[in-house]
Amino acid sequence: MRLFLFLIACLITTSCTMEQSKTFDLQGHRGARGLLPENTIPSFLIAIDHGVDTIEFDLVVTKDRQILISHEPWFHHHISTKPDGTPVTEEEQMDYNIFEMTYEETQQFDVGMRGHVNFPNQQPMEVTKPLMRDAIRAIEAYVQEMNLDPVAYSIETKSNPEQYGEFYPYPEEYAELLYEELRTLHTEFDLFDRIIIQSFDPATLIEFRELNPEIAQAILVSTDDPIESYLDELGYTPEIWSPRYNLVTPEIVQEAHERGMQVIPWTINNVDEMRRQLDMGVDGIITDYPDSATVLR
Repeated sequence: MRLFLFLIACLITTSCTMEQSKTFDLQGHRGARGLLPENTIPSFLIAIDHGVDTIEFDLVVTKDRQILISHEPWFHHHISTKPDGTPVTEEEQMDYNIFEMTYEETQQFDVGMRGHVNFPNQQPMEVTKPLMRDAIRAIEAYVQEMNLDPVAYSIETKSNPEQYGEFYPYPEEYAELLYEELRTLHTEFDLFDRIIIQSFDPATLIEFRELNPEIAQAILVSTDDPIESYLDELGYTPEIWSPRYNLVTPEIVQEAHERGMQVIPWTINNVDEMRRQLDMGVDGIITDYPDSATVLR
């Protein structure tokens, strides 16, 4: 009888189980950038503490062809401190080109002690940009230690056709470097079913699909061009359509679903906007504040 009354109450209220029972992929953007320095191991681990399903991070490549986690292929002036302890300035930031630095050289730069001007609640700490393999191993160990469900990885290949060979490797080399490293990690952790390769640059996705068509992909979208135009450029349909959140409409969600793609927009830091997106039928949320999204579970 109590269950019956509960179900009736749910039918006549707007706040009951639709939201509570909704399942979606909660992705921690650069870990939990609103809480700890972006794209660092501490940021990834605190995102796990706040219940993310997927850790999202970005990749660049060093001079000695190591896969480094970083949003830019240089040391951004908002977060970076030089080896001599002085801040990297906006005027000089691109001079610190990671593609022309060895991994060891990148470790002389701090990317957390200054905090972030756009994220005032971010806790500063001394930290460096990690290798992808070190980050994934740390995450896998933490999940096992805490007896949690395995997390997925949404891995963005940062790439710009106008800067191939200067700041980024060419797509074929990029895909090969990434795949070889992921294949090694897969033998350790059985990862392939938990990986999404995403990019704004279709060329890197195309090259990666040639190496392993079974690994899921997401095309990142920042314009309102028709879905068809992106798919024509790729030559296939990826598993995920990932637009900037303000481009999402019910019609876009419906079309993407009809084409067999999930819709996971970026980057949403407002809970009301998260609710609005979920009401439109999106399949996931990418956020800098995964702690704020727990109210939607």
